[in-house]
Amino acid sequence: MSASLSSAVTPGPPGPGQDLRAPARERLAGRLQQHGALAVLVLVVIIASATSSAFPTWANVSSILGGNAFVWLLALGMTFVIITGGIDLSVGSMYALGGVLGAEGSRAGTWLAILLPLAVGAAWGTMQGLLVARAKMAPFIVTLAGLLGARGLLQALTHEGSKTYLVPKGSFFRQLGGGTWVPVLIVAALFALGALLLTRTRFGANLTALGGNENAALLMGLPVQRTKVLVYVLSGTLAAAAGALGGARLGSGVTTIGVGYELTAIASVVIGGTLLTGGSGSVGGTVSGVLLLAVIHNLIDHYFSQYGSAFTDAVNGAFLALVVLLQTVLSRTQKLP
Repeated sequence: MSASLSSAVTPGPPGPGQDLRAPARERLAGRLQQHGALAVLVLVVIIASATSSAFPTWANVSSILGGNAFVWLLALGMTFVIITGGIDLSVGSMYALGGVLGAEGSRAGTWLAILLPLAVGAAWGTMQGLLVARAKMAPFIVTLAGLLGARGLLQALTHEGSKTYLVPKGSFFRQLGGGTWVPVLIVAALFALGALLLTRTRFGANLTALGGNENAALLMGLPVQRTKVLVYVLSGTLAAAAGALGGARLGSGVTTIGVGYELTAIASVVIGGTLLTGGSGSVGGTVSGVLLLAVIHNLIDHYFSQYGSAFTDAVNGAFLALVVLLQTVLSRTQKLP
């Protein structure tokens, strides 16, 4: 009897449906998904530095880091939204609106230039979040309406672009957007706070649980509706703040900026390893994604400037399609027994 009991509990050789290599393959797929953008970024930088003496110069590096630093904040907010399985198409319009509100408020002082865009962005995000969380509307439809609404409000404030609000010269608000290091330090600090929020707080854990399985999150007693509202508030606030700081850098509220920025933000987040279906992602991956796209755009401007922005958009689209395809394959690999 003891022999039969021993044979019952002793594991035998793997059956025909088992694969001892599956755990290693799953780990490799997970690492590729999380750190693939960083690996490609390092490779591209090495190749570009070796083939072009102009690429590693300080003038070019400062152009990459400081030129569009505030736009990267859109990707930070988008990271939180996509992890929950949502989407926010309104951030480009909110960026432009934040720039106009910041420039208009700067005439009354720096505090109003900062607080006015933040308040409007937070209110806009709250409205969108409530429609998604409580009215159960699709995030795509809600934020598409938000995109059009914010752009319409922008046109109304500027009389269809005929009125331009200027940031006073010498104001402290204007200095916040100037140079290279100030924008980079502001963005780096906000990204660091975002990483802590995602990885070290209960709110961050709720985001991942919600994106992984909303029904399971409800059964666990997690505040699903409140979490959904908060991510859209965060996204709207960051987009408006980025626009205000971008307006400070330009010295005016420009009505034509922000078009297509939401697609760049989404591409950066997904390229950085955040699953478009939600449930997995990181702020560090988004940093790699935005830097990779920025470096590629810089190389396109250097080598293919005659093709203009159309070539850049084509590269963005190709990268996004390729990364989503790879994510699908890697996700299936990680689910193998």
